[in-house]
Amino acid sequence: MTASEEELPAVARRRVRLALRAARESHSRSQGSVAQELGWSLSKLQRIELGEVTVSPSDLVSLLGLYGIKDAERVGRLTSDARVARRERYWAERADRRLLKPLARQLVQFERAAISISAFQPQVVPGALQTPQMVKAILDRWRVNHTAEESQVLAESRAQRRRMVTEEPCIPDYRLMLDECVLQRVIGDRVTAAEQWEDLAAVAERPNIRIRLLPAGEGAFAGAMGSFSLMQLDANDPSDSVLYLEHFLTGEIVQTGTTVDVYRDYFEEFWARSMDEKATLYAVRSRAFALYAEHAQSE
Repeated sequence: MTASEEELPAVARRRVRLALRAARESHSRSQGSVAQELGWSLSKLQRIELGEVTVSPSDLVSLLGLYGIKDAERVGRLTSDARVARRERYWAERADRRLLKPLARQLVQFERAAISISAFQPQVVPGALQTPQMVKAILDRWRVNHTAEESQVLAESRAQRRRMVTEEPCIPDYRLMLDECVLQRVIGDRVTAAEQWEDLAAVAERPNIRIRLLPAGEGAFAGAMGSFSLMQLDANDPSDSVLYLEHFLTGEIVQTGTTVDVYRDYFEEFWARSMDEKATLYAVRSRAFALYAEHAQSE
């Protein structure tokens, strides 16, 4: 099943909230006036438009009526999306629902729906391209924050994301920009790190994946943005994108606003200043060979 055919609750919720906000703004109505007319609290409407809560069928009917939306096809699409959005807790496998945080489930859905992903990582290879051994090394390092069962689900989630980017029929275009300093970090042991770089070089040969290293001097500035990925959902509209910001113990998904635009603009600026794909591939392979050599000498 392709991403376009699959019902993704987080993506459906986003379509509903954006459509409702656009309809309100097209009538030059404030949130306060709409909430007052419907007898709602202001916070209720705000949470619906922010995507913090799903909209019930009766509330959707009230909003569509107030905004004069009567086109049967449009009403049908929004009603269907609202119904799908309310299934989010049932979208993942039972173990994932219990152990994966809602943010992680939403991230997987937006990645699956994206036609292109642009990611920057100043610390490590991103989860979607990590080898199983690298995933284990990272999760073992942070084992105090996860039970064994949680670590297993997280590892399976990363494996799923990797397949989505590298194997599935409907794969997104994927641009990865790594701070050059990431090459020097040894996570796990030298063999684990070498295998990761060797694998990344092989992955970079795929037609949908482009990888560049950002020179260390530029990385000093780009690193201030932290780890992030931009997921473009509409091939004809770069502004129709979702931003994922990765933090230490959590993360954040930003769906609209100037923040998304700022990160997109800076990604493009630093991408243009990065090593090209050929030079990056040479550097990555050289680092893998060096790590293998260091390991051999240590034995």
